[in-house]
Formats: sequence, C-alpha cells, structure tokens
Amino acid sequence: MTGITQSNAKRMVLLAGRSHPELAQAVAAELGVDLVPTRAYNFANGEIFVRFDESIRGCDAFVLQTHTAPVNEWIMEHLLMVDALKRASAKRITVVAPFYGYARQDKKHAGREPISARLMADLFTAAGADRLMSVDLHTAQIQGFFDGPVDHLFALPILAAHIGRTVDRNKITVVSPDAGRVRVAERWTDILDSPLAIIHKRRDPDVPNEAKVLEVVGDVKGRICVVVDDMIDTGGTIVKAAEALFENGAEDVIVTATHGILSSPAVERLQNSRIKEVVVTDTLPIAAENRFPGLTVLPIAPLLARAIREVFDEGSVAGLFDHVGV
Repeated sequence: MTGITQSNAKRMVLLAGRSHPELAQAVAAELGVDLVPTRAYNFANGEIFVRFDESIRGCDAFVLQTHTAPVNEWIMEHLLMVDALKRASAKRITVVAPFYGYARQDKKHAGREPISARLMADLFTAAGADRLMSVDLHTAQIQGFFDGPVDHLFALPILAAHIGRTVDRNKITVVSPDAGRVRVAERWTDILDSPLAIIHKRRDPDVPNEAKVLEVVGDVKGRICVVVDDMIDTGGTIVKAAEALFENGAEDVIVTATHGILSSPAVERLQNSRIKEVVVTDTLPIAAENRFPGLTVLPIAPLLARAIREVFDEGSVAGLFDHVGV
C-alpha cells in the first residue's frame, strides 16, 4: 500500500533551457528543488538536440526558458523541450517564459502582416503545452491567444517596492510613456499614492510624416518622475521621454521596466542621458558589458517560484497580487 501511495504521489519537476541559466538556478533554489539534468546542444548545421536524463513520466513539469537573443534559437529549444516532455509522458506541462518572444507583434498594423504573438501560442499548443506562465506581457490580449490557462505575472510590486524604499514619495510623479501604458501607471499611483502624468505623442504639423513631438500631460515641475514601461529595447523612446520631462521642469527622472532587452545602442543612450536610475528585473540576462552605473537589476526568481508553487499546489496565482502595497 505504501508503495502504491508513493508511485501515485504528485511530483514537481523544473527544467530549463540554456538561455538564462542563472535565473533557472535561482528559481530552483527558491523552490528547493534540483533542475532536471538535461543535455542540449547544437548540431553543426544549427539544429538543436535536447534530452532529459531522468524519467519525467507522470510529473507536473515546469519548463523555463526566457526568449532572449538569439530569440529564435531559444524559442525553438523551448518548443523542443515541450515536445520531449509530452513524448516522455509528463502529466502536465507548464511553459514558463518570463519574457515572451514576439509579444510586440500582437496585432496587424497593416495588411499582409502576421500576428506573431498568436503564432507563438499556437506553436506551444502544438508542441504539447498545457499551461503558459509569463511576466508582464506586452498586452493583456495575448492571454487569449493560448487555449489553456495563462498565468500573467506582474513585476510591479517588486519594482514599486524598490522605488518606495529609495525615493521621497512626496516628490514622486508616476509617468506613462504613452497612452497604452496608462492603466499600468494608474496601478503604480495607487500603490505609491502619487500623481500621474502622461507622455502624449503627436506629429509635428510643420514636418509631416516624420518625427513625433512629445507633450507632457500633467504637472512634473520640481518632481521626481518615475517612468513605467514593460521593456527597454534600444532606449530611444525612453530617452526622448526623459528629455521631454526635463524640458517641463522635472527635478529627476527614474525609468523602470520589467524587461531589460538593452539592444544596441541602448546602453550608450541611457548612459549619455540625464536619467538618474534605470531599474529592471532579471527576466532577461544582462551581460556584463551592458551593466552601467545607475542600472539596478532586481531578482524575479522569488515571484516565479511562488507562482510555480501555487500552480503545483492548485492554489491561486492571482492571489499573489491581492492587496499589493509598499
């Protein structure tokens, strides 16, 4: 009888691809588990091979891979790992993608374009994924692209806690860099009890079809402006937003974003700007050459581990964000 109970016991396994080994180890440490030994390598022509070195049969499998550069290679490896888990008879497969590739291509802006974020979801479904977990998707509608459950995690409590500890709250104004981020910025204002400003983009009427003029809606004079965004890629938009805030009398500008992509020339732009601090999480690996004075990288592993534990225990992931305060 004891043997039957043990064989039927629910077992969690954590697996990870090669895109961000430091994050995978940190999540495993938070969960108190070992990563499943995995062999992964590239053939001479670039094709990827993966194999797990222990049985996965009947397990609740969480397979972690963040979609950093080279993004297409790591997405393919992620899909192959899901397929291998399915063929190894895993009971349930949860794709953990802290940064979800192609999230910015969530709709058609013009004719004859793909909706790449939807294709990503279809690929993971076809590979055998039962569930998807990600942090701060570019748009909430991506949750509807996947037919199974989607756990959409938010880094806001982590980022806002850092700002709340290090900045005079009486001087903070939360800034949305565009109209699309206003709803997220409003959540920041609720947590920090701060006013809101918005960067409004409009075309220069004297220079048609060219550069946009940034207008600041809201009073930022003498304020410490905290710009909140989901990602920093090349840094161009963020630096222009900061310049507009300073032109309107801001005392300081701090930029926060969940995902620090930091594609060239982001580091150069940020370092040469008047931005006081750039705060990101480590959903993506940040190479030593991309780290600079004024960059703060906050750990995302505790949040991922708590969410994985809630899913495994059939608890509430949404409950992790109830009554958030700093």
